[in-house]
Amino acid sequence: MRELDEDTDLPPAPRKNPDLVGHEWAERQFLDAWASGRLPHSWMITGPKGIGKATLAFRIARFVLAGGGQAGGGLFDSFESAAPESLHVAPEHAVFRRTAAGGHADLMTLERTVDPKTDRMRKVIVIEDVRATNRFLNLTPAEGGWRVLVVDCADELNISSANALLKLLEEPPPRALLLLVSHAPGRLLATVRSRCCRIALKPLDEQQVLGLMARYAPEIADGDDGDAQALARLAEGSIGRALALADEGGLELYREMVSLLAALPALEGAGLHDFADRLARRGAEDAFRTATDLVRWWLAHMIRDGARGGNWGPGVVPEEEGCAGRLFAAAGVDRWMEVWDKVSRLTDQVEGLNLDRKQVVINLFTTMAGAVRA
Repeated sequence: MRELDEDTDLPPAPRKNPDLVGHEWAERQFLDAWASGRLPHSWMITGPKGIGKATLAFRIARFVLAGGGQAGGGLFDSFESAAPESLHVAPEHAVFRRTAAGGHADLMTLERTVDPKTDRMRKVIVIEDVRATNRFLNLTPAEGGWRVLVVDCADELNISSANALLKLLEEPPPRALLLLVSHAPGRLLATVRSRCCRIALKPLDEQQVLGLMARYAPEIADGDDGDAQALARLAEGSIGRALALADEGGLELYREMVSLLAALPALEGAGLHDFADRLARRGAEDAFRTATDLVRWWLAHMIRDGARGGNWGPGVVPEEEGCAGRLFAAAGVDRWMEVWDKVSRLTDQVEGLNLDRKQVVINLFTTMAGAVRA
């Protein structure tokens, strides 16, 4: 699997990434605020996973820590000359190097940490870590400029840590900049959202995803089997998702899933059991999550397109042509919504209840077959 965070691999981790594709307007939004001399202290960068939100956050952080053109951004500062045209800081710049290494004294990242009691990564950002950021932001900037906090990502705050962060948002220290990354801002406290200036990033278009795949996964992009375009469609504007699916064998899993869906209401015994066995093997946890996420994704799109009048589009792979329309017509929107809800609840419970993954997969397709027969 491609290790995205290593220096020798691409794409680089957000703090090491010098490039941002497709979000020039978002840069301009921040640059206009910076140049105005009335820079908001708190920003929330939203949008789907894998489209560049954290990359933009660290790009802003580097720009501010590098002086931002040596003007603007202060409460009473403004540009006497032309404002910078970009947030770009060259990789050879000292601020870029220290940010990439996690060694800049005026930059802190708030993220999930390892629980020393279990030696495992926590599932949420805990209040103790938020309190540490409070102490950090209240220190005098080591280099005389700003102190910057990147929260990656804010969706992982629990109630206590979110309320602790809210106090910082309500009364930020002088020369403190908070950059919150969020995949699903609707899940955050309304009071947290209301304290932030929002930059809502949009998914990349298909050609931008294909261009990035040519850079980061040329072995796929250079092929003539259509895999790159299929991954781009499946990723829906997220280069991160496209590359993750490529690494996890997601396209192969998708094709197997489609072949099983196309046979419904019949259940291909050998094919279904082979598929379920593959996902239930020891060490196949990631493949299981990918496959069940794809089932939920496919159902959601079938329901959405069916409810909009059946504009099904070309699909991701040729094998699924006509499949969604046939299955939707057999059960209708209400019944498929019930199926989607049951599938979602069952797959969400697998890890917590230690359910048998093979039986879960068989149950998913049995449930869908039952909807078609009804």
